[in-house]
Amino acid sequence: MSLLLGVDVGTTATKAVLLDPDTGPVASGERPVQLRSPNLGYAEESPEEWWRNVVALCRELCSGREVAGVGVTGMVPCVIPLDAQGSPLRPSIQQNDARAVKEIDELRRRLAGARVLERTGSALTQQSVGPKLLWLAKNEPETWARTALIIGSYEFVASRLVGEAFVEANWALESGLFDLETGDWGADLLQACGATRGLLPPVRRPHEVVGEVTPAAASSTGLAPGTPVVAGSADHVASAFAAGIVQEGDLLVKLGGAGDILMATERPLVDERLYLDFHLVPDRYLPNGCMAASGSVVRWFQAELAGGTPLAELDREADAAGPGAHGIVALPYFLGEKTPINDPLARGAFVGLHLGARRGDLFRAVLESVAFGVRHHLEVFAERGHVPRRVRVTDGGSRSDTWTRIAAGVLGLPLERLSHHGGSALGAAFVAGMGVGAFSDWDQIERFIHIQDVVEPGDRTAYERSYAIYRALYPALKAIGT
Repeated sequence: MSLLLGVDVGTTATKAVLLDPDTGPVASGERPVQLRSPNLGYAEESPEEWWRNVVALCRELCSGREVAGVGVTGMVPCVIPLDAQGSPLRPSIQQNDARAVKEIDELRRRLAGARVLERTGSALTQQSVGPKLLWLAKNEPETWARTALIIGSYEFVASRLVGEAFVEANWALESGLFDLETGDWGADLLQACGATRGLLPPVRRPHEVVGEVTPAAASSTGLAPGTPVVAGSADHVASAFAAGIVQEGDLLVKLGGAGDILMATERPLVDERLYLDFHLVPDRYLPNGCMAASGSVVRWFQAELAGGTPLAELDREADAAGPGAHGIVALPYFLGEKTPINDPLARGAFVGLHLGARRGDLFRAVLESVAFGVRHHLEVFAERGHVPRRVRVTDGGSRSDTWTRIAAGVLGLPLERLSHHGGSALGAAFVAGMGVGAFSDWDQIERFIHIQDVVEPGDRTAYERSYAIYRALYPALKAIGT
């Protein structure tokens, strides 16, 4: 029986799934990853830790099994400078890293009039690669001088498997350095951030076979030498596909460490308040938003304000608080904020505190704040003429009945929860299957999707006052430099 291996290089864990093309996942596993923030706004991880995790997972899951193809997915657009031998020169600079504030402003000045948004599909923000390259050149000149290639997270793992560097199409698109109008790197965009074309490897499409597992990688992982490896995909793109977000108007809300909101469209949607990705299905697109800190704020609250109280107990307290959290409103901007405000200096807040406030009120305010952020994105989509025809919800937060009910109420839409969603790793395995011919049509993903239940929205009016305060808070606090 030939199986397909999907690997997900995630922010908090490296995950893997073995997929039987006929029956579905047969095995899965994960290994934790440490996210480091040595300075304010920094977000870094060790690529070598990812590789060690991949080696361990391959040996755990694939021993004695025939693997027909491998796909890797991961965070995007993560930045990893490699030396001439292909080794990382420093920890990764994660996609949500907010260190390059001055460089963002500098590049905006340098590229004034260059139509960056229209040409690349995204505005210059903390997610863009260019400001991070400029930061490296300024602050770590020795590292910059030794940098031979710039690569992303899942490309690092796949390249180590096959011995050849590349970047996948969505890394290129989200980098802000790729010109959609020419289908190539923008020479002026590279020059502005001090990079050269030689620093960027070839761009490959998701299901394109980029090489075969080398003897050295086979010795480490236990995979058979010669096993085909495809280019893979950005994690949120693979996860959306694995959730069945395929047709125009399909929307996915991911309640993970970060919060992703993704909609399938048949034409590109370019807006400075959103990101634009290629869909896995050719000739479709996946405009999307990402909240820098969503589930991570929940975990912060649990650790720092609730002394490690189990989330199930905190959920019960939030249920008792009721909609509106007794007048308390939170901002979830604990790591700056990406879309739709694109402000790495934004900060979190609790407003409306009073002596009658209980812990459950504050926790409910956190859960509501993430749902408010999702609603803000949906209003941007609606403004541009895109209204969801159905909404699905995944990731860890979807396992919370409390949080899912809150999200449905805030959005005023029924939410379809998936059971045993394979996530990004399942999407990567399917992409590998398309690359090696195990699947003949992208619609075959439907055989692996199962709806657990549908959470109805209930009365939305209870959230209207809190949402109005939420929307007013950020500009008010920004005006006084907070």
